[in-house]
Amino acid sequence: MAHYDENSTTLELVAHPETHAQLRQAFATLRVPTNGQALTELTYAINHWLAEINVDDGEVTVFCQHTSASLTLQENADPNVHFDLLTSLDRLAPETELYRHSSEGPDDMPAHIKGMLTGVSHQVPVLAGRMALGTWQGVFLAEHRHAPHIRAVILRYLGT
Repeated sequence: MAHYDENSTTLELVAHPETHAQLRQAFATLRVPTNGQALTELTYAINHWLAEINVDDGEVTVFCQHTSASLTLQENADPNVHFDLLTSLDRLAPETELYRHSSEGPDDMPAHIKGMLTGVSHQVPVLAGRMALGTWQGVFLAEHRHAPHIRAVILRYLGT
């Protein structure tokens, strides 16, 4: 364990034991039905898959195969956070703007903007077979369109 002190801020570095086991990888696709604009939690499905493939330590990449939906790591305790996030995204990319790309309706281009703002992939450390998320963190698919969709989310595990 090493301690660092810079500008009166103390940081603690806890090293994890090195492992030299051979790396393995696994892939899966989550098909996520949505009912319009909302956040859908994927945390439990991803942790279930990690347990199913019997992993230890590594990293899981979560990738959304869409441009009008996205992924976010967010609070999973208070649903008001989700409401406020979606409302804030609506203010950043309102449907009332005049966009050149609107062939699929007024929510089309705003959905692409929201997807760009929030991103389509995350890498999450996996320790002892579970994602190493914070106490109130969860992995969510953010649906930015009004109509229901079935979204594909690719999972890739790399580790031991």
